[in-house]
Amino acid sequence: MKRGLMALVFSICAAALTAADLTGTWSANVTLDAGSGTANFKFTQSGEMLSGSYTGTFGEAKVTGTVKGDQVEFSFDGDQVGKIVYKGKLEGASKMSGSCEYGALGKGTFTAERK
Repeated sequence: MKRGLMALVFSICAAALTAADLTGTWSANVTLDAGSGTANFKFTQSGEMLSGSYTGTFGEAKVTGTVKGDQVEFSFDGDQVGKIVYKGKLEGASKMSGSCEYGALGKGTFTAERK
């Protein structure tokens, strides 16, 4: 009986970890030492793979990344500043926050909400 209960608990936990889906439009408030601004993302998620687009201060770019449980990481190339990387944690189905690095502009933080 204990094995069956443990298997059920494990299955429920595994389903909860894979349930995150970032597909949709997100708006992020970004704060860097060099200043602050808003970045907009349109994500499509397939399994753990994330793809999409960025629009913001640095124009437009293709985004790639991963989602593992509640952990998300995505990046794109900013022609003006170099590689831009976001690492964050999902907070429910419609919020995330974490750190970001904007190439030559340095490191900062972000909070994002699904629109």
